[in-house]
Amino acid sequence: MKLTRRTLLNTVGAGAAVAMAASFGLPVAFAQDKVPQAGIVVKIGGIPWFNAMDVGIKKEAKAENVDAWMVGPTQADAAQQVRAMEDLIARKVDVIGIVPNDAAALEPVIARAKAAGIKVLAHEGPQLKGNDWDFELTTIEEYGRAHMDLLAKEMGGKGKYIVYVGSLTVPLHNAWADAAIAYQKEKYPEMEMVGDRFGVAESLDESIKTTQDQLRAHPDLTGILTFGSQGPIGAARVLDDRGKAKSVALVGGFSPGQGLKYVMNGTIRGGYIWNPMTAGQVFVQLSKMLAEGKEPTDGMELVGVGPVKVYPDKRLIQAQKLEALDKANIQRLADMGL
Repeated sequence: MKLTRRTLLNTVGAGAAVAMAASFGLPVAFAQDKVPQAGIVVKIGGIPWFNAMDVGIKKEAKAENVDAWMVGPTQADAAQQVRAMEDLIARKVDVIGIVPNDAAALEPVIARAKAAGIKVLAHEGPQLKGNDWDFELTTIEEYGRAHMDLLAKEMGGKGKYIVYVGSLTVPLHNAWADAAIAYQKEKYPEMEMVGDRFGVAESLDESIKTTQDQLRAHPDLTGILTFGSQGPIGAARVLDDRGKAKSVALVGGFSPGQGLKYVMNGTIRGGYIWNPMTAGQVFVQLSKMLAEGKEPTDGMELVGVGPVKVYPDKRLIQAQKLEALDKANIQRLADMGL
């Protein structure tokens, strides 16, 4: 086998490569100067949430000397994510990052990436299979319950509500919804979810249309809970236009700059997010670690979030860093470019 920098590093990892380089008569600098490459495939490009993540990726890539970039499909579509990952496999990157639209659809391409010696790092992918690690900036239970507590407060603990998720195949959105609904049944029995959850919250247009349809179908609707950054914005437009902001409580996570005016005028009652810019930075920090053959350790510090819990059996890196989307905090977040 011809010994190259890539084969040396891929075979033994960056740490051992320095010692082996000398034994093979190669200059040590040869083994040390490889810049890790990471392509990060998100759900959809061009929306504020992932634009902010891209800023974080670029910022940390420069700070950490990593060649990292974001790939944003034109639609929240699993097939486009598969094609993007295939392209990255062909480019022989060191790490592929993924924010999955459909966990099951990605399993074969993840297996192909692993077979090619590429590390696979997920975010918002707790149910993904075959990836090396998944990192989360909040727990499923905490995020779902926090939103349900807020919705219940705004609805007075009773009434009918509907639920939006990004799509019916997005693992984390549906896990949040499951947690929120189960918590509602336990703690707020006078509240009632009507209909099935709607997989529209990554599309502004679909969120608008679904809100219009559901207001017609349920004139007594008093709450909307949405997981997916475009859901609150689309629903807010409809409630604002129809003068329903006071009678229908709207709660969910979204990009602060996009929803600022709706929070300030009371159409969106609030919600919680983690900082997508921070998530972008964490993607790069962890990608560099994995490319260098290092493993996450319990209590290690990640940029912007501090110490984290690491669960090797679940391949999970768990942080807890939420921001409130309320009148007191949202302007600060928007001023950060989120």
